[in-house]
Amino acid sequence: MSLRPFRFLLLILPLWLAACAAERVPEAAASAEPVAAPPERGMAASPVTEPSRPERPAVEITIAAVGDIMLGSDFPRNTLPDDDGASLLAAMTPYLTGADLAFGNLEGTLMEGGEPAKRCRDPDHCWLFRSPPRYARHLAKAGFDVLSLANNHARDFGEEGRDASMAALDAAGIRHTGRDGDVAQLRIRGRRVAVIAFAPFRNAHDLLDIPAAAERIRRLAVENDIVMVSMHAGAEGIDVQHVPFAEEFYYGENRGDVVAFAHALIDAGADLVVGHGPHVPRALELYRGRLVAYSLGNFCTWYGISVAGPKGLAPLLKARLDGEGRFVGGRIVSARQIRPGGPVPDPAHAAARRMARLTQDDFPGTALAIADDGIIRRTDQRLAD
Repeated sequence: MSLRPFRFLLLILPLWLAACAAERVPEAAASAEPVAAPPERGMAASPVTEPSRPERPAVEITIAAVGDIMLGSDFPRNTLPDDDGASLLAAMTPYLTGADLAFGNLEGTLMEGGEPAKRCRDPDHCWLFRSPPRYARHLAKAGFDVLSLANNHARDFGEEGRDASMAALDAAGIRHTGRDGDVAQLRIRGRRVAVIAFAPFRNAHDLLDIPAAAERIRRLAVENDIVMVSMHAGAEGIDVQHVPFAEEFYYGENRGDVVAFAHALIDAGADLVVGHGPHVPRALELYRGRLVAYSLGNFCTWYGISVAGPKGLAPLLKARLDGEGRFVGGRIVSARQIRPGGPVPDPAHAAARRMARLTQDDFPGTALAIADDGIIRRTDQRLAD
């Protein structure tokens, strides 16, 4: 008998057994992923969760912000302080150095010589300011980290004057913002922070073009954790302490709509908006969980800028933000300018009391309470937008 049929059977038998086994394997078993046992009746299946990224630790960032600063001018006449400005900021230095970021608006230029951008018909009413570049060291010693160069005096000596101011601040280790394209970038407590200053003046980040300003903020918000905005805006004088909720003009010049501007930029991603320009304090507002200070008035302004009445109030705002930029709480540190010195703490808390009244008058529904001693707290009892 031939052995060929048996050999044939021996060859196909393993193939037949494998095929039968494959038919009995459940479809799910063909997957590389393990199959979970079905849940018992009445019990829900455990959800499949993806590995979560570790959350960043919670932080608070404290920002100290003030209004206008001009430490003395040598143009058109020398009116520099007797001690060359060394002591003007001394009384308020502890409040500035105690913050993670200290900010102010620098009026005028830090420059030697140069040609003024406009002529003064009357030297007694000449509002062009030029301080020696060495005064940048006074600002650094006081604790300033960022200064705005977006205002109507940053170009008192043309763009060359602003160039000189930027160079003097760079040499003193102070960041600056204001000229179109110039944004201060910092890293604070593990968070990326951007500070950008706007004004309705030539070659500054344009405050009057709100859509373009909002687009700038959207881009910065993508790249940074916290975006702080400075606005030099609004009319000037004792009679403009209230926010008008409209465009403001000063000697025919459009100074912007501060509420429309602040709201649009917060909608675009800004976290804190600080105003200055009217030379008097204005109200605070909490908008979508973010703080707006509509004007911090004057802070340290030597001869050439009036400090009469409310113009002499020198509030220092300390705002505490969480790691996402939401306002947590803060304080208005009240100070006064009493010449021939600089700002000094005010035990009567006049600036805080005035700003509390203005806040209640102009934004009665805002979720802020300002105590007589300047302590600011949220009244909505939440931090979510």
